[in-house]
Amino acid sequence: MSETKKRPARLGEMLVDKGLITEDQLGIALVEQKRRGIPLGKVLVTIGFVSDAVMRDVLAELLGQKSVDLTKVVPEGEALKLVPKDIARRYQLIPVTWDSEKHVLTVAMADTYNVVALDQTAALLGGDLDIHPLLATEVEIEAAIDNFYGYELSVEGILNELDTGKVDYQSLQLGTDEYSQPLVRLVDALLANSVKRGASDIHFEPENGFLRIRDRIDGVLRSVLVLHKGYWSGIVVRLKVMAGMNIAETRAPQDGRISLTLGGRHVDFRVATQPVTFGENIVLRVLDSKKGIVPLEKLNLTEHSLSLIKLMMARPEGVILVTGPTGSGKTTTLYSMLNHLNDESVNIMTLEDPVEYTIPLIRQSSVNKSVKMDFAEGIRSMMRQDPDIILVGEIRDSATSEMAFRAAMTGHQVFSTLHTNSALGVVPRLLDIGVKPDIMAGNIIGIIAQRLVRTLCNQCKKAYFPTEIEKKLLSLENSDDNELQIYQSVGCKQCDNIGYKGRTSLMEVLKMDSELDELIVNHASMRQLKEMALDKGFIPLADDGIRAVLHGVTSLDEVSRVIDLTEKVVEIKPGYGYL
Repeated sequence: MSETKKRPARLGEMLVDKGLITEDQLGIALVEQKRRGIPLGKVLVTIGFVSDAVMRDVLAELLGQKSVDLTKVVPEGEALKLVPKDIARRYQLIPVTWDSEKHVLTVAMADTYNVVALDQTAALLGGDLDIHPLLATEVEIEAAIDNFYGYELSVEGILNELDTGKVDYQSLQLGTDEYSQPLVRLVDALLANSVKRGASDIHFEPENGFLRIRDRIDGVLRSVLVLHKGYWSGIVVRLKVMAGMNIAETRAPQDGRISLTLGGRHVDFRVATQPVTFGENIVLRVLDSKKGIVPLEKLNLTEHSLSLIKLMMARPEGVILVTGPTGSGKTTTLYSMLNHLNDESVNIMTLEDPVEYTIPLIRQSSVNKSVKMDFAEGIRSMMRQDPDIILVGEIRDSATSEMAFRAAMTGHQVFSTLHTNSALGVVPRLLDIGVKPDIMAGNIIGIIAQRLVRTLCNQCKKAYFPTEIEKKLLSLENSDDNELQIYQSVGCKQCDNIGYKGRTSLMEVLKMDSELDELIVNHASMRQLKEMALDKGFIPLADDGIRAVLHGVTSLDEVSRVIDLTEKVVEIKPGYGYL
């Protein structure tokens, strides 16, 4: 029997095994397939036994390919310009993304085995490129061709269209033919551009006569666009509709969530509105799982820090705390640690506020104020679910800390965050919220304190000899190496003239042991704790920052922005002007 004849039977069996159709429905579909002479998948969709989306995903799994939901995709304008509409229609495909550096065009196709279509499209574009096909349904492709072709998708083009035409705000709330509306395309283009630039947050800020849009990239806000105030009412409506918010409510804060596929990958946005003087301020937190869930080995940790963290995770019970200010990468570190431990042999449960990234096999819950499930109550409930590892989003009060330490004392591994400036600062903070020293001792596995700093652009960073005051900040005043150079930011086209590109973490890892526990029980001072930790090889944040500067990873200015290095200066002479 040929492969072509085998495939329908395997498809049917897979659908039955997944519980998507019954044996009886498969029998009916096979009879109809024989009568009509069309593929089984098309028969099942036509009869109504399964949806187009379900069939697309099952076929992709069967064929070992990737699928794409075109109803949630915003194709890149550059990709659409490469493939004319008549070619897209003829070969039933729609361009999704174009990587100009690697010369890779990603397209969605109804038949990913159509070699003629792939060859003809490649030949049309000059042949010097790779085409990566994604599986999509015919219905979705037809709709995407009608929606996206013929409409301007660049921000500049859409603004020009808005300036020369009229906008029907009523249609912004409708789901049909919405891409004929330039404001709909404008919002999608703004979100797509921000994600492409690597933004972690997108700010829509209304002022008296204009709207300012800013992106937070590498921890620093950058101005993106300034629009006339007249656009704001339409943009607000569109964002609220996408986030499932009440468009009539303008006086109270609201929260929502948007899910889109941008640049060929799924991206979620956590949306929050806040009434301000000139309207509603809207901030979108970009939740890109590709960046949020990073393997532990790819967190740019030193070998010392990585080995300590793995050693801490090997302990079966106790509390591991990650501390640092907002935006210091605590969630990413925690998710990486959980992902490292994630296995079918353990039950991992989380309680977050809210869940930011979903991880397979892990049972994740959000704090829910409406049903009075806070962190403390949530931990109590999770304890009845037979967990091995528990993640508590944040320890912020005595009730939560009590339940977290109770879970650790009953044989569970507990991960959580705390807001302190350093690893050693966790001890007085826990004392402040009511945790007793003898409870802390023996139950804290270890503490991680971290910051994120921007990394210097490798294309334009400039070497220079440090000044005397900089040598003191870097603890180099007694160094004999007078040829030692460090680097500063410059700015070039590659880094948008910022001088920095990307971020890396600075970290101090304190692994607790019996001697440190004894100091805590005896109410030792912070100085005594620090001296003991340093004797055991503890590397403070400031020293990790200095290491990054000396290795040319970042600049001294950038490290000083997030870490206090002034303690390194023994004597400050007038005239340097650095401090």
